[in-house]
Amino acid sequence: MRPCHQGPIAHRRAERATARKTEPFDFSFFTKASSARNRLSAISHPSTYVIETPRLRMRPHRVDDFEDVAAMWADPRLVEHVTGIPSTREQSWARVLRYAGHWAMLGYGYWVVEEREGGAFLGEVGFADYHRKIDPPLDGVPELGWFLAAHAHGKGYATEAVRAAIAWGQEHFSGIPRIACIIGPENHPSIRVADKCGFTLRTRTTYLASPVLMYERPL
Repeated sequence: MRPCHQGPIAHRRAERATARKTEPFDFSFFTKASSARNRLSAISHPSTYVIETPRLRMRPHRVDDFEDVAAMWADPRLVEHVTGIPSTREQSWARVLRYAGHWAMLGYGYWVVEEREGGAFLGEVGFADYHRKIDPPLDGVPELGWFLAAHAHGKGYATEAVRAAIAWGQEHFSGIPRIACIIGPENHPSIRVADKCGFTLRTRTTYLASPVLMYERPL
């Protein structure tokens, strides 16, 4: 029997197989991926996102804030003039993820408001871009909102936190001349906070078939 002759194609296959066996594995992909994750973490929670006032500390949300957030948004008394319907845990979890997404993608978002002494959860304050379908539109205008737990009402925390958020916006927003907020016409406590913090009524309009007041103020 004559030996089988291996042509040039067979030789190239053999060479590639040998190369695969002898070349060391390139682990740089994992190093680069890890570095990218570290950069994302640094972008998401830099120290400039933390605010302290005489009584409050404001910081981006963490996963362990979820239970406090879910309990607050499930309180029918608190949501009466906001969503009108208590949020499910699923909706509150989506809200926490949306807050994180704002910081990661836009460089601004919502803060958890907590007591500076003791760290008790008080509520949330922050800026957002919801791409609302509303007239007049708020395209490119950061929308400031605030929502505090029942035990934090009546102590001036909302005004203190909103003023701190505005000061942060004045320092960090570039080329944004104004901010806005949307308030239900029956939400008198929030209207008082808006008045104290320099907002003026721009117009009365509707959002999701409900009447709302659109306030704005210069930065």
